[in-house]
Amino acid sequence: MIRKLKKDDHESVIELIGHKPAENLFIIGDIEAFGYDSKFQEIWGQFQNDKLIAVLLRYNQNYIPFSEHHYDVNGFAEIINRNPERIELSGLKHLIEPLQEFMNRDVRKHSETYYAKCTGLSYKVDEERIKSANYLQPSEYQENVEMLRSIPEFATGNFSVEGREHAEKYKTGRTYILRNEQGTMVASASTTAENSQSAMIVGVGTRPGFERRGYATLCMEKLCSELLAEGKSLCLFYENPAAGKIYKRLGFTDIGLWTMIRYESL
Repeated sequence: MIRKLKKDDHESVIELIGHKPAENLFIIGDIEAFGYDSKFQEIWGQFQNDKLIAVLLRYNQNYIPFSEHHYDVNGFAEIINRNPERIELSGLKHLIEPLQEFMNRDVRKHSETYYAKCTGLSYKVDEERIKSANYLQPSEYQENVEMLRSIPEFATGNFSVEGREHAEKYKTGRTYILRNEQGTMVASASTTAENSQSAMIVGVGTRPGFERRGYATLCMEKLCSELLAEGKSLCLFYENPAAGKIYKRLGFTDIGLWTMIRYESL
């Protein structure tokens, strides 16, 4: 049986998704922020013998499913296909793949990225050394945005002063930066989609001309140490194995592939 979930179902939802906070970063964060009664957010659950075994979250036009086992793919697809607008499916590849054959619309974009998580660093960081990484201050937002946009792979990234302000106001993200002896901002690392249980690492970058000196790693060490001390699981996306090796040295392990498919309207 599939039905729409309510606030009274929250305990069952957390029982299902709470022990995998990295895998369910977006679902947990959206529920904490917007609950079960928002106009732009809905959550459905599949029950088996009165036990919740799968959930489907809609945030605006984005749908994210989660289950640890088989779920009613056709039932979830019927819910999604009721939406005539452009939609997006996102989630772990093994959960999204079964839904694809039931989507009755054309694909606009299909992408996959590696998804990794960390519940502890693989080595002890130098506590004195990481003190040189500092929390990004409002007066530094513009400088940080400009630095990140100077990095070729981030040139078209969604970085803005407004985004930094929003993350600080709602405590959904934080950034640590490093300056060299001349005072130049040379690297930074950030989080986004922070919730009570997990956070996503984003925007790890080094100013061109200052690479391979350990600057970005130091920012990561500071950021990860702080978040892990708060009891949060960490996760991140990366696009190629070479980048993945850097994160795996820190203690990240692969969860799998994260699939995002954008569909045309009906």
